[in-house]
Amino acid sequence: MIIGQPSVSVPRQAVGGRAPGEGVRQVPEETAIAFVYDGGSEAVMMATPADLEDMAYGFSLNEGLIGQISDVQRLEIAPGELGIELRLWLTPGLGDKLVARRRHRAGPTGCGLCGIESLADALPGIAPVQSDVQIAASDVMAAMQAMSDKQSLNQLTHGVHAAGFYLPGQGVVLVREDVGRHNALDKLAGALARQGLSARDGAVLMTSRLSVELVQKAAAMGTGLLAAVSAPTALAIRTAEAAGMTLAGIVRADGLEVFTHPGRVLMTKGKNHADR
Repeated sequence: MIIGQPSVSVPRQAVGGRAPGEGVRQVPEETAIAFVYDGGSEAVMMATPADLEDMAYGFSLNEGLIGQISDVQRLEIAPGELGIELRLWLTPGLGDKLVARRRHRAGPTGCGLCGIESLADALPGIAPVQSDVQIAASDVMAAMQAMSDKQSLNQLTHGVHAAGFYLPGQGVVLVREDVGRHNALDKLAGALARQGLSARDGAVLMTSRLSVELVQKAAAMGTGLLAAVSAPTALAIRTAEAAGMTLAGIVRADGLEVFTHPGRVLMTKGKNHADR
């Protein structure tokens, strides 16, 4: 679902390039999105106002607020003057845990890191991923290239990130875009869950650098292989190593680099299904 427009046309003045002088450009929209559970606000972030159902479910799953999409009894998307509220009503009992957590956050102690109570909350332990997927390196490279053709918003604006899911034998089956790379991954998680697909069966692809938050979210999704066009941070590598996740970066048309658990990336030429 799209609330408003994911991009807008703005005037601009250009010097040089293909279209110098006065003109217009499409730029991505950025909107305040509030996550409200059982009437209580849990988080607010800036995001592209598209695929908000996917974002609501994916954020809730990746943050451990729900265990499955059936834990959400009702979802309402409510636009307002200042932004959009994603209002979720949860199964009895889950909402009580969120209320207790909010009260804990409101106490006098805390590091103030993005609203997280403590450093231990910012870097929680991650359960090892359970995925036996194996994908040829050539297929990972081809899949990343195929992603660009599926990024309709980025083709229009050149200003958003994308998260995609590659399924062996089928290619890149899902892509979600957003101004925030974390939001794009949450949207992808929600889309997978709503379509009954398991991240364990394929690879998650990102058009951004690999930070620790992306590894944490990808581990929550259960994928065994996370790949991106840019490099990972040192903490992302350590976290992926501990989680048993394969981390591949610098993915280009002619190569890639594997940083952890290389057994899921087959260094032989495989049959390429990525452009399907």
